[in-house]
Amino acid sequence: MPVSKPVRLIGHSSVLAVLAIGQVTCLLGQSLRALWRDRPRWTVLVEQMYSIGYRSLPVVLLTGLSTGLVLAVQAYYTLSTFRGETVTGAMVNYALVSQLAPVLVGLMLAGRVGSAIAAEIGAMKVTEQLDALRVMGVDPISYLVVPRVCACVLLLPALTAVGALAGVWAAERLALDVWAIDPAAYRAQIDHFVDPWEVVTGLLKTLVFGAIIALVACRKGLRTEGGSAAVGTACTEGVVGASLLILLSNFVLTLMLQRLQQLVL
Repeated sequence: MPVSKPVRLIGHSSVLAVLAIGQVTCLLGQSLRALWRDRPRWTVLVEQMYSIGYRSLPVVLLTGLSTGLVLAVQAYYTLSTFRGETVTGAMVNYALVSQLAPVLVGLMLAGRVGSAIAAEIGAMKVTEQLDALRVMGVDPISYLVVPRVCACVLLLPALTAVGALAGVWAAERLALDVWAIDPAAYRAQIDHFVDPWEVVTGLLKTLVFGAIIALVACRKGLRTEGGSAAVGTACTEGVVGASLLILLSNFVLTLMLQRLQQLVL
């Protein structure tokens, strides 16, 4: 019995997704082995930290500010129906630190950082610079992949914290200065509903998101074949793949961390 085209498409996409996840996992193992065997070159690591961290601050700040303001408006006008305006800060802070800030910052960096990494390594692949590194006795994984993975894993929690604080500050200024909500009641509700566990879990997620962004982008760059058009395709596929994995892993991590919270607390 012939298989319909949608079924074949779903099966083919599923096989490609499993293959991609396997390749990313193998690249992670190779990176950990290279990190254990060779210390990362500090000059390359510092350059990547500057590019990934400092140059991403404007995007992260704008993302945090806009998200905090939108959340505050939505929460305030929803809660004002029930005369619960003082809970606005608790809703904004809870949503930002536990879910929205880690995911949104991760997606923004997947677009900005992931595309840059895939383009850079992909251009080196099609121009045979990776082969030149191997001829000189330099491992491309140790020289190119490890510093980028380390920089993303180390800096994404800090960038997420910056974005979340920007959103919290923007929401608070809007609530206290524009809507004249009582400051003591506003902050008391935050202390009551937002606990340190939410902050810790939100930052823990970003460690995984940072690894995903770097590994997916590096994988696409290392597997680039063809000319300049292939580099553009690698950028697009790297951003899309990293974004999808961030959304999927956020769901899995949220379930795991909620279960852990029930067991611990």
